[in-house]
Amino acid sequence: MWAIMAFTKLGFGDKAVEYYTMINPIEHSRTKDAAKKYKVEPYVIPADIYEAKGLEGRGGWTWYTGSSSWFCKVGLEDILGLNIEKGILRIKPCIPKNWKEYSIRYKFENSIYNIKIKNPNSKNTGVDKMFLNGEMVENKEIRLIDNGKVNEVEVVM
Repeated sequence: MWAIMAFTKLGFGDKAVEYYTMINPIEHSRTKDAAKKYKVEPYVIPADIYEAKGLEGRGGWTWYTGSSSWFCKVGLEDILGLNIEKGILRIKPCIPKNWKEYSIRYKFENSIYNIKIKNPNSKNTGVDKMFLNGEMVENKEIRLIDNGKVNEVEVVM
């Protein structure tokens, strides 16, 4: 996770998502043969993937609590760029250049924020424009409010 975080800090979105996908446990269980080799739950991050003779590719030391929380945190905050601090929403993506669009649905108290991130220029990082309910947000940050509504956020990289 530390390497993936470092890739995002350096702006290497392609490399960050490559490594993130590589350690995702579901990737080790896509086929029956892969699952037999992996031998651990496909929904839990293991602390180890063995390489010793006869154990190659087997997961170990699962249910290690820190691993899954860091996996989630890095995916949401460092790759997708969802950053909320003191009620302020910022989007700071570090994604592969070939991702053209993705979305995040965020619930804040009784309000919903539908966030759509568009990447028309095939960038890894950087936000050019941000809109809230059709209005441009000049400083590219949104103070979350509980207005009980569905709020539309559009981010253009």
